[in-house]
Amino acid sequence: MKKLTVIFSLAIGLSIISCESNGVDKQNAVSDAADLVIPDGYIKNLKWNLILDSVGSNGSAITWSSGNTQYLTDDGVLLKLSPRDGKQVEVTMTATIQAGNVKKKKSFDITIAREEPHYDAYLFAYFEGGGERMEQEQLRYAVSADAVNWYALNDNKPIIASGDISSTGGIRDPHILRGEDENTFYMVATDMFTRKDGWATNPGIVLMKSNDMVNWTHGIIDFAKDYPEKFENVQWVWAPQTIYDPSEGKYLVYFTIKYKDDSNLDFYCAYANEHFDALVNEPVFMFRAKYGAIDGDIIYKDGIYHFFYKGNTKDEEGTEVNNGIQQAFGKSLQGPWTEDFKYLDPYAGTRTNVEVSSVFKLNNSDTYILMYDLYSSGRYEFQRSSDLYEFTRIPESFTKNFHPRHGSVIGITAVEAKRLNDKWGGVPIEVMSAIEGVK
Repeated sequence: MKKLTVIFSLAIGLSIISCESNGVDKQNAVSDAADLVIPDGYIKNLKWNLILDSVGSNGSAITWSSGNTQYLTDDGVLLKLSPRDGKQVEVTMTATIQAGNVKKKKSFDITIAREEPHYDAYLFAYFEGGGERMEQEQLRYAVSADAVNWYALNDNKPIIASGDISSTGGIRDPHILRGEDENTFYMVATDMFTRKDGWATNPGIVLMKSNDMVNWTHGIIDFAKDYPEKFENVQWVWAPQTIYDPSEGKYLVYFTIKYKDDSNLDFYCAYANEHFDALVNEPVFMFRAKYGAIDGDIIYKDGIYHFFYKGNTKDEEGTEVNNGIQQAFGKSLQGPWTEDFKYLDPYAGTRTNVEVSSVFKLNNSDTYILMYDLYSSGRYEFQRSSDLYEFTRIPESFTKNFHPRHGSVIGITAVEAKRLNDKWGGVPIEVMSAIEGVK
């Protein structure tokens, strides 16, 4: 009888422990399910691989299944985009959250972005490196049918006077981006007029927004005035660029910062407001290359953000022994970033100076162009890649009727090319033939 009593007591104890364990597991599973989110930037128009949680904050195991693996795998890898015409594809991603023997499910309806439109030409936004020196640091446009042979619009005169959009009267390093809605354009530039002020005066950056690439609204960010606690001692805010961050549903502006009492060249970033005329937060540290870097350019491909920049190598005494185009990799714009110290251009270790790497995708193609400015040689060259890791080793040259400095390129449609030509003229005949009949 005593033996049976002991066994019965043990059974009751185990039952109590099991009930308590199930209660904790249920609480953990319910809590982790409630906390599980996929940001709206991904859900509303997916064109990136999903970054899916596998463990909840309370330790629950999370597994996923896709409702349409032809478009989106169980691991969240985006295989293809919605057709250009017709209704966008929606895929349900279902998460199973398990703690012990307790399971909870949570589903997310994902809208797959459309295939990109057919682009007929390219637009190059740049500032000029030749001609009248006091007029060089102003925004200009050029157009090309093939991204190799370029023609300046407006007879290579500025399309916007820098005095109308900057605090210094000059702009450098214009970067243009087509927005997620495909019809809004964003531009950022360095607020700097070296021909008048030299290299010591660079209060900040310029933000611009347009729905036609002709008329632009703008905002001026003066770092020392707008953020005195952190940036009162800033010396340079160089080469800003913009990229859409789906994890926040906002446009991230990033740039190189140098302080007056510090030799470091670091990347900082901040999100822009909806009107794209101000920043919504004080800029924060983003990334420091081992030896410092400038001219950052980020492009997304197949689940990886590729961060291109002009980097360098230094010896043990801190003396630069090499410089050129390098890149780092990250799965998120928030990092972490892993440096690849390989030089992508063939000029590293030579007397030919290279900077201003800028990457864009050829229209209706899987080929990418890495272009850069050989500023001391007066040339602009490029290399090709299909994966953004390996590039052709022999550079190719642009032909052009202008002398561009630090700029950027996007694809444009026939309608957009016609609009630019109607305003400024200069669109090449190869593109004009594509826009015949376009209203």
